[in-house]
Amino acid sequence: MFVGHTAVALAAKRQAPQVSLGGLLAAAYALDLLWPLFLIAGIEHVRIDPGNTAFTPLALDFYPWSHSLMMVMVWGLVGAFLARTLGADRRGQIVIFLLVLSHWVLDAISHRPDMPLWPGRSPMVGLGLWNSIAATLVIEGLLFAAGIAVYLRATPARPRASTIGFWALVVFQLAIWASQPFGPPPPDTRTLAWVGLALWLFPVWGWLIDKRSQVR
Repeated sequence: MFVGHTAVALAAKRQAPQVSLGGLLAAAYALDLLWPLFLIAGIEHVRIDPGNTAFTPLALDFYPWSHSLMMVMVWGLVGAFLARTLGADRRGQIVIFLLVLSHWVLDAISHRPDMPLWPGRSPMVGLGLWNSIAATLVIEGLLFAAGIAVYLRATPARPRASTIGFWALVVFQLAIWASQPFGPPPPDTRTLAWVGLALWLFPVWGWLIDKRSQVR
């Protein structure tokens, strides 16, 4: 998923109001923030394979260090520890851990069976939502709308700049996500990895949005 990860980060604001939206987005996207780094380092591998699923041309052949369930638990603990060092309370730490875990759950719903449970010889999990463009757009779109609604209720008083920044993020992500199955595939995996580093923009964007927001 893509905007589905943003959706759970937005909804989590209600449960962890003192944690920056940037931190919530970083946790929700944590696996995809690590993945391009591991691709560049040669630790994980992907192929450009148009038709692999209807929604994406990527064949995710080997990514156990960023996306296996066992490593997700590890990354979740790392995220909770970082949240603690930055002053998050116990609830905030738990929310960060659960957000990292939610990434694996949502990906397992979207992907074909390519999600490992642990590094090495592991069963592969995936329900294959991406095999249907229509189902992906409807289900993930509804999830995104719900996340936006919860976030807006949790942050009723926002400065004008924060409001503009929030809706700019929503529109930008919607445009990228909705156009994904209709655009050309990436030219090569190296370009894909370097472009993937742009995902680090979202936690920074979220931090700027939330910097001066008043939370109920």
